[in-house]
Amino acid sequence: MSTFDDRERAFETKFAHDEEMKFRLVARRNRLLGEWAAGKMGLTEAEAESYAKDVIRADFEEAGDEDVIRKILGDLTAAGIETSDDEIRQTLQLKSFEARRQLIDAQGG
Repeated sequence: MSTFDDRERAFETKFAHDEEMKFRLVARRNRLLGEWAAGKMGLTEAEAESYAKDVIRADFEEAGDEDVIRKILGDLTAAGIETSDDEIRQTLQLKSFEARRQLIDAQGG
């Protein structure tokens, strides 16, 4: 096997790992955001867990974060919770940092 083949295989492996980590990070961030919103809505622990899973699934509707933001904003508004697009975006950013920290801690690094 040539050095080129080895490098190509290493690049493909790294790319696959990086993509998996991005997916895990976004899913964890969305779960944390869902838990935050569930807390604002006063959901029970079981309802909050289910709601967080719904938020994760909402991210598959379209590329980017707009589908998740739209879901959270709509659900909070429907529950009579005063919020804004900016508050949700700021919380999304904070939950992204938290999710990254949790994944790093889970990997022992």
